[in-house]
Amino acid sequence: MSDHKPGSTSASTSPPDTHEAPRRPSYGQRRRDRIDALATAGTADEQPGVSLIRSAWNRLRRNPVFLLGLAITIAFVVLAIIAPWIAPWDPTDRPLLPKVRPQTNPVPGPEPGHLLGGDDRGRDLFSRLLVGSRQTLIVGVFATLFGLLGGLVLGTLAGAIGGWVDSFVMRVVDVMLSFPSLLLAFTIASLARSPSQWTLIVAIAVVQVPIFARLLRGSLLAQRTSDHVLAARSLGVKQRAIVFRHMLPNALGPVIVQATLSLAIAIIDAAALSFLGLGNPDQRQPEWGQMLGLAQRYISEAPHLAFYPAGCIIVVALGFTLMGESLREALDPKSRR
Repeated sequence: MSDHKPGSTSASTSPPDTHEAPRRPSYGQRRRDRIDALATAGTADEQPGVSLIRSAWNRLRRNPVFLLGLAITIAFVVLAIIAPWIAPWDPTDRPLLPKVRPQTNPVPGPEPGHLLGGDDRGRDLFSRLLVGSRQTLIVGVFATLFGLLGGLVLGTLAGAIGGWVDSFVMRVVDVMLSFPSLLLAFTIASLARSPSQWTLIVAIAVVQVPIFARLLRGSLLAQRTSDHVLAARSLGVKQRAIVFRHMLPNALGPVIVQATLSLAIAIIDAAALSFLGLGNPDQRQPEWGQMLGLAQRYISEAPHLAFYPAGCIIVVALGFTLMGESLREALDPKSRR
């Protein structure tokens, strides 16, 4: 007989369903979720960031113009360094002097052992071109280096201090820039009692100082209002530390690029002043501009005496120019392609 009583609930009866239908998110919640999804979209597959130098190098190594300029520059520097050891003849020797005939053969031509022949004094032309590359490199590098140092001093004073110092320095720079560069270098070099290699370097360096000074001043003025400089100033960092630790390192990029371009200009100016007789008068130390000036006496009988040093000057200046322009394009965000 069953113990089940009327009105009692059976134990096998299932409990009522407690699951409720999901609530639809509100319009505001859906909007916030959509914004969050858009903000975080694609972050999982992003590549880590790279520095400015690495990013510029990634573009430069695929730039044929930069690679051509770099190859010319490296070849020129290497030849200038090893020139005294690979030159077949000493630049002061006169192995072709017996073949020099002022009336019939003033300039000996090429022959075995003398690839480009000789000059009017019987000296081997190819050896003098090789050794002359060293003198050209020395003048260009030291003139650019001294001009860069002078420009750093004036540009830092003008851009970091400001006020009357900025006005005074910029007026001096404006006066120097008002003269043509070659005319100013010619004037400075002619003030020396006797021309030499160092008077040539000083004259070209002085001409380049205002270029670096104005460029660095502009970069420092842009850095003065940057966030990291304002943050350092609000934290009480001294002005000297702000200039040399925060502003100056970030402002040197355009200046370094300009130094590459100025090196090509320095080589051309040095050749022009040597051609005018304001360079090193010692012919035992050949220089391309000096050789170009000596060749003008035989420009009709032996034009190759002027062609070879002039061609070397053009090729080397072209190499530095191509490399500098490519560096400027790679480091300047406004000109990146």
